[in-house]
Amino acid sequence: MKTSHVLLLIGAALGWAGQAVAQLPAPEAKTVYQQAMDAAEAAYDAAKARCDALAGVPHEICVADARAARVRVEEEAGAAHKNTLAAYTQARMRIASAYYERDKTRCSAALGNDRDVCQRQAKATLVASQADARADRKAIEARLEAQDARIDAEYRVALQKCDAFAGDVKEGCVSTTRTAYGK
Repeated sequence: MKTSHVLLLIGAALGWAGQAVAQLPAPEAKTVYQQAMDAAEAAYDAAKARCDALAGVPHEICVADARAARVRVEEEAGAAHKNTLAAYTQARMRIASAYYERDKTRCSAALGNDRDVCQRQAKATLVASQADARADRKAIEARLEAQDARIDAEYRVALQKCDAFAGDVKEGCVSTTRTAYGK
C-alpha cells in the first residue's frame, strides 16, 4: 500500500477514534478504556499460554509477538482515552518500538549475514515508523493552524458585514456572530 494511502487511513482512523471518544461521557470513556486494557491483558495471557507449548527460539518469538500485540492494544486504547495529538503520536512511537523489539527477537533465529540484514531491516522499519509519526503530527498541526486562520478570517468578514447595520440591529448582529464563532 502506498504511503499516502496509509497516512490517509491513519488520519481517518485517528479522526474517527477522536470523535467517538469525545462524544462519550467521561465515566463511559473510562470504562471503555479499562475494558480495552483488560482485553489486552487477557489476550496477552492467552497468547503466552499458547507459547508455553513451544521451546527455544520459537517460544521467544511467540512471546515477543504477544508482547507487541499487547502494547499495540494498550497504546491505542490509551491514546483514544486521552484523545490528544501528542498521545496518538506517542502511542505510535511506542508501538513502533514494540514491533522493533519483536523483530529483533525474530532476527535472533537467523545466522550470519541474514541476521545482520534482518537487524538492519528492523532498525530501518523502526526509524521509518517513528519518522512517519512525527511527520503526521506536524501535518495535523499545520492543518489545524490553517483551519484556525480560516475561521478567524471568516469571523472578521462576518463582523465587517455587521458594520452595514446600526444601533440595536448591529449589536444583535455582532452578538450573534460572536456566539456563532465562539468568541
